[in-house]
Amino acid sequence: MKKSKIGPTLPVPGLLQDVVDPLAPIAASADGAMNLANHFLIAMPSMQDPVFGGTVVYVCEHNENGVLGVVINKPTDMTMQTLFERIDLKVESGLEGHDDEPVMFGGPVQDDRGFVLHTPGHHYSSSLTVTKDVAFTTSIDVLEAVANGEGPPQMLVSIGYSGWSPGQLEDEISRNGWLTVGADPRILFNLPIEERYTAAMRLLGIDPLMLTSEAGHA
Repeated sequence: MKKSKIGPTLPVPGLLQDVVDPLAPIAASADGAMNLANHFLIAMPSMQDPVFGGTVVYVCEHNENGVLGVVINKPTDMTMQTLFERIDLKVESGLEGHDDEPVMFGGPVQDDRGFVLHTPGHHYSSSLTVTKDVAFTTSIDVLEAVANGEGPPQMLVSIGYSGWSPGQLEDEISRNGWLTVGADPRILFNLPIEERYTAAMRLLGIDPLMLTSEAGHA
């Protein structure tokens, strides 16, 4: 993987606008369209894509403008400590055990910028509350809060995010590129990175070793 990088501030990428109230099963919008917000996309073992092969993506938004998500199991070579050094944030109270945590490769979109999935609670200037357990923030103030010892207790920081244009992800799912399942925040925040793919599969009752390329989606 190429050497990770990050800009001095987190951007506001223009979230997909509508704040959703996702359900564990695949929800549908008013016009009957699929809504995968608060779901995991699990790459099928047959996927050979160098970016998404072997990944689990947490979907933050899904509406008529497309899909926005973050890969949660593809670490970069950057740690949280390195991240704070690169964006010139002085850590006042320590990172409370997060120092050596790797920053994720969240996806190929804006891969020189940082994005944060975290437990809700504090208000940040550009933040989307996905559920009562997960929020998605694109503004630097969330990392400033972490540096001051006042950040969210659980978080996942990524470089870049994953995006699909309207209809693109639905087409990939119909071609058996992805499995889908309602997300479990414990997989996001509590499990070791190397266990997240298998754990996401097990939400579907599937042993990854037994999965064939012909499986459909949940």
